[in-house]
Amino acid sequence: MRKIFLIVLLVGFVAYAGFNLAESVTPYVSIAEARASTSGVQVKGLLDKNFVPKQSGDEFIFSLQDEETGEVMRVQFDGIKPDQFDDAYHIVAVGKYDAANDFFHAKKLLIKCPSKYEGQKPR
Repeated sequence: MRKIFLIVLLVGFVAYAGFNLAESVTPYVSIAEARASTSGVQVKGLLDKNFVPKQSGDEFIFSLQDEETGEVMRVQFDGIKPDQFDDAYHIVAVGKYDAANDFFHAKKLLIKCPSKYEGQKPR
C-alpha cells in the first residue's frame, strides 16, 4: 500500500512540475507570429518612435516595431513604465495577443539597454 502511495505521489509531482514548466516556457516570435499565436509568447522589438507611450492608470501603453519587417504592434503592459524604458535598445514583451482589441497584452517587459560595461568607442 505504501509503495502505491509513493508511486501516485511521484507521478503527481512529475505531472505538476511538467505542467508548470510547459506554462513558463514562452518562445521568441516575430510580431506577425505573435498575432497568429493562441498561447503566450515573447516578442522582441524596437520602440516605435511614431507612437507616444502613455501611462493610463495601472496600464502602460506603447508600440513595438519589428526590427526586420518594420511591422508595428500596440502593447498594453499591466504595470507602470519601467525605469530604463526610455534608454531601451530592445524591448521584449512577454504575454499574449488580444485579437479582439488588436493589441499585445504583456504581463512582463524585459528592457535591453546598451551595455554600460562596453568599452568606450574610440574618437
